[in-house]
Amino acid sequence: MLFRNRTFRIVFASDLLQQLAIWIRNMALLYFVLERTNGDKFAVSLLSIVEYAPIFVFSIVGGLFADRWNPKRTMIAGDLLSAASILGIMVLIAADAWQSLYAAVFLSAVLSQFSQPSSAKVFKAHIPEDQVPTAIGLSQSMGSLFLILGPVAGTAIYQWAGLNASLLALPILFLISAAVLSFLPKGAGAGQPSTSTLREDMREGIRFVRSESGLKKLLAAFALIGLGAGLVQPLEIFIVTERLGLSPDNVQWFAAADGLGLLIGALVAASFTALLNFRYLFPAAVVFLGVTYVVEALSVWPVLTGGFRFANGILLAILNTAVGTYVIAKIPSEMVGRVSGIVTPLSMGALLIGTSLSGPLSHNAGILPAYFAAAALCVLSALPALRVRFARQPSDTKEVKEAISHG
Repeated sequence: MLFRNRTFRIVFASDLLQQLAIWIRNMALLYFVLERTNGDKFAVSLLSIVEYAPIFVFSIVGGLFADRWNPKRTMIAGDLLSAASILGIMVLIAADAWQSLYAAVFLSAVLSQFSQPSSAKVFKAHIPEDQVPTAIGLSQSMGSLFLILGPVAGTAIYQWAGLNASLLALPILFLISAAVLSFLPKGAGAGQPSTSTLREDMREGIRFVRSESGLKKLLAAFALIGLGAGLVQPLEIFIVTERLGLSPDNVQWFAAADGLGLLIGALVAASFTALLNFRYLFPAAVVFLGVTYVVEALSVWPVLTGGFRFANGILLAILNTAVGTYVIAKIPSEMVGRVSGIVTPLSMGALLIGTSLSGPLSHNAGILPAYFAAAALCVLSALPALRVRFARQPSDTKEVKEAISHG
């Protein structure tokens, strides 16, 4: 049984606490910025920009050091620094410098670029390969559950006690997460000390990515998906308020519908792992995502919009589990950090570009063209997605090194 694995239980619990903290932060900042700026679209879009820009810039550095540092110590340090950064921001807000909220998101995103690859190294080192799909499915289920609970909790805390109470919950959650991680075994996921330079490590990671045709196809597909998602992500609240005619706090229920679909889909993927080898799963999922964007843009019925968000969540959860299993199997443990540091900025860069274009596009052309453009990009991403073979068996370490040396 997977939950008999002590390391998995610890990492799972830590991820759960961090997910809850992130959603409380996201909802609190969203409502606060909406109130302070009177619903300014640029100000809302800027929240997403400062969240993803550090991922684009610092993930390479964080990934390289994740392969060198002790993963356990890195994750604990990340939680402690995250807690300290939120407390510092609360002091600034007390001085009426509300713009510092953007700095809070920026700092949190920077710190996560050091702890996330370390968590992946521990996960890969201690989960048997045949249990990886189930483990990823359960992790997806946890994240999906807090897509439901997080918006509700964040909205309730913000409406009941305001911004300070929402922010105060964050360092508490990060400190609890750090305490949980302290029970990881010593040296969990740690490899041999590196004798190479950071530049040599980066070059090796690039050669590995270039040698894996499946990873390159995934990158192409996710770059297009990320660009489309970036276009619509900051505009979801305006779909709720302008297209559906609902109050802003109703955005939590559509996020909950999405989260419920992701939860059910992740449980299905964990229980029926044979689905993950279906050749047309990836292209079908991204095409349906495009259809969902069109329906959201045109719908004036909350039930229809929520129903498509729910169905889309189910399919995307199965897709995410398949992709996560594929990537973990493909990347050797000693290269998890550096390869993640290369892949992440490419994907996040596309998302950042889309988010940056979202405000000007929606301001000049309207919300509908932004959603239609996102739908077109998702359909286009099905072309490289069709060529990814999830059923292919992962190369062993010797084959990987040979591929790198000939890349």
